[in-house]
Amino acid sequence: MRILNTALGAEFEAIAAYQVGAQSGLLKKPILDVAVTFQGHHKEHASVLSQTITKLGGKPVSAKDKYRFPTDTLKTQNDVLRFAASLEKGAVSAYLGAVPIFHDRDLAKAAASILGDEAMHWAVLRHVLGEMPVPSAFVS
Repeated sequence: MRILNTALGAEFEAIAAYQVGAQSGLLKKPILDVAVTFQGHHKEHASVLSQTITKLGGKPVSAKDKYRFPTDTLKTQNDVLRFAASLEKGAVSAYLGAVPIFHDRDLAKAAASILGDEAMHWAVLRHVLGEMPVPSAFVS
């Protein structure tokens, strides 16, 4: 349950981070639309995680009232995108670590599916930043 709640907490953080980016005024269309779409994905992840925790008899964590983001360093669209990319990379690593821990194959499959989505977000953000979208053959 702790792993699922940790993942849920990270999803809430991602939702809040994309909200900061969207409201910053720094993201221009069509990048803003992509960021809002990614935020929607994180909302879906959070919903599934919350439902799963409840179904398993646990109590889902709640989103924090306030998150501490490096907003003073977000001065350009690229700054926001780099920040989002760093969060997505962290999510990929977290889910990569969680998948083998789940003894329940359905939980492992769900985590792997979310991992794939996070990896795509990271790749898209890297591409928009002009970086190699997939920097290596393996994610670590």
